[in-house]
Amino acid sequence: MKETRKLVETGGLDLATFGQRLRHARRARGLTLAELGAKVGRTPSVLSLIENGRREPRLSLVEQLAAALSVPVSELLKKQPPSRRAQLEIALEQAQRDPSYAALGLPPLRVGTRVPTDVLEHLVAVAAELRAQRSKPTATPEEARAANAALRASMRQRANYFPAIEQAAAEALRRAGYSGGALSQGMLLSVVSRHGFSVQFVPDLPRSVRSLTDLRSNRIYVKQEPVGGHSPRAVILQSLGHFLLEHDVPRDFADFLRQRVEANYFAAAMLMPESTAVEFLRSALDRRDLAVEDLVDVYSVSYEMAAHRVTNLVTHHLGLPCHFVKNDASGIIYKAYENDGVIFPADVSGAIEGQRMCRQWAGRQVFAAPDRFSPHYQYSDTPSGTYFCVAQVDPRAEPGFAITLGVPFEHSRWFRGRESPIRTRSLCPDGECCQRAPLALAERWEGMAWPSARAHSHILSALPAGSFPGVDDVDVYEFLDRHAAQ
Repeated sequence: MKETRKLVETGGLDLATFGQRLRHARRARGLTLAELGAKVGRTPSVLSLIENGRREPRLSLVEQLAAALSVPVSELLKKQPPSRRAQLEIALEQAQRDPSYAALGLPPLRVGTRVPTDVLEHLVAVAAELRAQRSKPTATPEEARAANAALRASMRQRANYFPAIEQAAAEALRRAGYSGGALSQGMLLSVVSRHGFSVQFVPDLPRSVRSLTDLRSNRIYVKQEPVGGHSPRAVILQSLGHFLLEHDVPRDFADFLRQRVEANYFAAAMLMPESTAVEFLRSALDRRDLAVEDLVDVYSVSYEMAAHRVTNLVTHHLGLPCHFVKNDASGIIYKAYENDGVIFPADVSGAIEGQRMCRQWAGRQVFAAPDRFSPHYQYSDTPSGTYFCVAQVDPRAEPGFAITLGVPFEHSRWFRGRESPIRTRSLCPDGECCQRAPLALAERWEGMAWPSARAHSHILSALPAGSFPGVDDVDVYEFLDRHAAQ
């Protein structure tokens, strides 16, 4: 009974499936809506709304319905549809709410008992293919770069601060009894379970996913080891974030990117809560000792997540403009954000990802530093001004990425490492700063070199199509089948 109460009160009840199971049990006992309504003191119209998944029943009514139908409450609350027919009816109802289906302008199709099951099979399959076809044009490199540029502009306008997500994270932590410090494994699992989910660590997660959530059992599957720069804690919280932020299947690639940014933001806000992190940063500011690595130590997170979290908070709360870059050893930019006026190299569409960073910037210089895994502090003179930057290579990422956090010169006084004597001059992206070799070197080798370029396939190739770009649906479904059977 405790599980029943928890399922209903936490909103973990799948209304469509519950309605189907209720209808199935009612018809199996030969009862009409009016007859069942008389037994539980409800009108037929109210029960009809419940059976059609349009009204959520109270716990007391669920118990009354189970007693009237002579079935256990747990039977009505099972997350599996009672039959293949019921599963198809639910799928068709969900398909009709999808934008790709709605765009056809067709009137709602109400499925009655006279509609053959094989017709439902065809309709559901056609709707699934329609949704898949709709997602294909958005998975091109051009679409991806344009979507990235638009998303970055939106982040800049809001200073990379999302108050609604901060509030959602704070509420989830409050309900779990969080009091401060790093989020422990026990506290993490408490947060997850309070929202009706469980976590299972597996060795055979499909390669195309960071995590996989079984919506029938509300089970989140993850690997125990880190995924790139993401710890298992971060991956679990990203998965939970999709549901607490009420994400739906992405409408297009831009929507997919937005959801990913929001889920990542939610995870960071859970692991480095705004209330304690702002207090920590403000104290460091008062001491003129702001440092990304201190957040890493206090909250047990990756350097990349800590640096990105700083961008969420220091502009909104401390009034410090900043920029963030993630690049590899050759200078190729993978992620970037700015609201401090720094000019990143960009293509004609405004996309930054895939462009090469100037050799004089901290993100390139750190790879030549005596200790690349310690913070590298430097000042960089650029056409848009002078910036103080701290860069560090993340030792947990392969083949190695540099993470840079930078601020305009006048704000360097608040940061650790401001005494750095290292200062470089950059004329990029418009000047001939590092794109041309010194004259003597060029004279010796110009016309005598024929390199074979390494293609950055993640940037140049088309992304696999699908509702979740890059995800192999067959691997996902086979995985869920294996683990459902276990």
